[in-house]
Amino acid sequence: MHRISAELPPLNRQFVAHFGEMGSKWGINRTVGQIYALIFISQRALNADEIGELLSFSRSNVSMGLKELQSWRLVRLRHQAGDRREYFEAPADVWEIFRVLAEERRRREIEPTLSMLRSALLEEATTDEERHAQQRMREMHDLIDRLMKWFDDVQRLAPETAMQLMGMGATVTKVLGLKDRLTGGKAKKKPAEG
Repeated sequence: MHRISAELPPLNRQFVAHFGEMGSKWGINRTVGQIYALIFISQRALNADEIGELLSFSRSNVSMGLKELQSWRLVRLRHQAGDRREYFEAPADVWEIFRVLAEERRRREIEPTLSMLRSALLEEATTDEERHAQQRMREMHDLIDRLMKWFDDVQRLAPETAMQLMGMGATVTKVLGLKDRLTGGKAKKKPAEG
């Protein structure tokens, strides 16, 4: 187990360590999580040597971690005048970070699943078992597709508007609950749009 440098203040060390632990739950390794956390909270862009020193990581681990973070578009490469080294920083806007992360997860995980579901739904079911499976797949496809359309709509909002919308969560559910009570229950399911 490596030790995060004492050069970092205790609060920073705690944040970096936590991101490393959470990395495995998010599908990234501990090293990548810690590198990202360090860059995210840094007041300035950091070069690979500084990252390695502060996290006690080898140069190769830092290099691989930075490549992965760049492929996720979570860090940006910067150059400084008179310095040949590459420096890395995280986008300053947390909404932008969330948007990029959501887009990448969608591209890597959700779109392949939707593609597979579409293909499966185009197959001709020949048994009751296959028809049942296709119905379940259609339900999954429709839910994911609807969530992605909603997400696209939210992404087109200004960050301030999206934050207001998120802050209205409980209010929206109360309004929808009132609507259901006034109309006698849940609305009838509409046929799927093509």
